[in-house]
Amino acid sequence: MPRRDRLLDLVATLSDGRLHRAEDLAARLGVSVRTIYRDMDVLAASGVPVAGERGLGYAATAAITLPPLSLTLPELEALHRGLAAVGEAGDAELAEAARTLSAKVDAVLPEDRAAPQAAFGFALGAFAEAARGFRHMGTVRAAIRARQKLRVLMDGAPRTLRPLRLDYWGRVWTVAAWDEGAGAFALLRLDRMEEVAALPELFDPEPGRTLADLQAALG
Repeated sequence: MPRRDRLLDLVATLSDGRLHRAEDLAARLGVSVRTIYRDMDVLAASGVPVAGERGLGYAATAAITLPPLSLTLPELEALHRGLAAVGEAGDAELAEAARTLSAKVDAVLPEDRAAPQAAFGFALGAFAEAARGFRHMGTVRAAIRARQKLRVLMDGAPRTLRPLRLDYWGRVWTVAAWDEGAGAFALLRLDRMEEVAALPELFDPEPGRTLADLQAALG
């Protein structure tokens, strides 16, 4: 069972107000007790009101719950932009609510990504850092659709890219692209880009440089 479904199942089970032993939850979901402990830590860190401790049992206190949602990347981007804006607002209570809501979204994202989050070292970025990348979203997305090359300035050095796909990695957005200067695929964080400009030059799919080739390389 994917982690997203398991966490939702746990919330539904715990919301009955009764105490549930980790051993019973593990047997019910077909996972180890250690996995249940980790899941409980994720739920607690995400703001789900879970009470209890290891060795005794767990229960969830009353909270407002919503049915599972299936979000597209543009919908997730819109949600993330709004959370970033609220997270940087002056209202401390709303800023904290934005942080916990963002953590809940992160916790239930599907795990079957093209590559695991940890492999690229993408920690949960600060809202201010993530928000800096949003100003490039429109340009990058339009270039992907038009198969238009981009000129990107990172760390003071220009790079020419063939943008292929936008990805979300726990408050950090990246563009997967073919880097023409390096002659290799690259996964680049939008919040680290100083400048992004669309070039007049378009590109056609070429063997070894397509999104399918990138997905094959990532395994």
